[in-house]
Amino acid sequence: MKRDARYGSGMNATKTKRARPNIVKGAGRLTPLNPPLARGEADGANGSNRRKASDRPEAANRPKPSEMERAMNARDASYDGIFYICVRTTGIFCRPSCSARKPKLKNVVFLHSVRDCLLGGFRPCKRCHPLALDKESATWLEQLINLVERSPGERYTDANLSELGFSPFRIRRYFTRNLHMTFQAYHRARRMGMALRQLRSGDEADAVAVDQGYESLSGFRDSFKRVFGTTPGDCDSIDCIYTKKIDSPIGPLVAGATTEGVCLLEFADRRAFQKQVATLRSRLKAACVPGRNAHLDQLERELREYFSGSRTEFTVPLVIAGNDFQTRVWNELRRVPHGKTMSYSELARQIGAPGAQRAVGRTNGENRIAIVIPCHRVVRSDGTLCGYGGGVWRKKFLLDLEQKSSALFI
Repeated sequence: MKRDARYGSGMNATKTKRARPNIVKGAGRLTPLNPPLARGEADGANGSNRRKASDRPEAANRPKPSEMERAMNARDASYDGIFYICVRTTGIFCRPSCSARKPKLKNVVFLHSVRDCLLGGFRPCKRCHPLALDKESATWLEQLINLVERSPGERYTDANLSELGFSPFRIRRYFTRNLHMTFQAYHRARRMGMALRQLRSGDEADAVAVDQGYESLSGFRDSFKRVFGTTPGDCDSIDCIYTKKIDSPIGPLVAGATTEGVCLLEFADRRAFQKQVATLRSRLKAACVPGRNAHLDQLERELREYFSGSRTEFTVPLVIAGNDFQTRVWNELRRVPHGKTMSYSELARQIGAPGAQRAVGRTNGENRIAIVIPCHRVVRSDGTLCGYGGGVWRKKFLLDLEQKSSALFI
């Protein structure tokens, strides 16, 4: 397969070695043979401790190959998000409901996550947009979230959800993939976030505990302390990072903001996502809870305008949680004009650290506010693209988008 010169060597250019899925060659495209092990699954030196795919809890719920073939041929939208169609000959992956001409079965690989598709070298289809939230999912997800907002004190088991018309399997997959938590964890965190707001508005702890479904004040205090690290009586000293998911043309983003401004904007499928969030929580000494505030609303609005080509500059307040060197690099990145790029060595000179391009590159990769702090605008000295936390294909998409929108303002 020929490689566009602008891509450079892509993710392979990074020094850090990462676990890669077993792959098999097929029609000029590398395809995952076995997806990477889920966290916590042991893999001995000789592979003898590796759990069989059929032994994994999630594998038991996966559709059979014959069922996936039928869903593909029928363009069955109910399987969207359950599996993806990867086409070796074109290097594209699609939803089962994609309206494009169906490929020959011998050229197809069925995978169960966007991550596995991307690691296999496949890019998202421009017709069915498999990274975007589909309308059907948007409907049931909105209903589920509204259910939590109306009755935060209720307890929802898989049986309860099934009785209410929801699919526990679909809910579990959606929340773990896009929000990196289970629905139950989301529900608990949302209850704590709502409890904190009530306490800060002057409500008594006993009343808040009852409102949030706790049978005893001691149980509420214990849960509150596990999340926030302190007791309800000390709620005024707590800082929260309110988080929400924002959909985009290049996949779901997870955004976070304190009362001071936006501190997080990451691609939900980024490998380093959990590490980035842990670092942020440690630096800000704050807990992450689902919710929203004025800063997140402004960010979502500005991102929508950015992707439509009508915005070239972000004005949402930011909270940049980094050391002195990181702060200098990230502030300089914000000065790179929309539609322009800068090399790592040039960026190092701009912050008064000539020769520190490696440190600059590492700091670039540690940026926790993607797009708004435009680390995607940094390229090699020869102009070719190199590693990007969200994937080089996203970097190319963003640069192409900015080139087109900048031309409109000339």
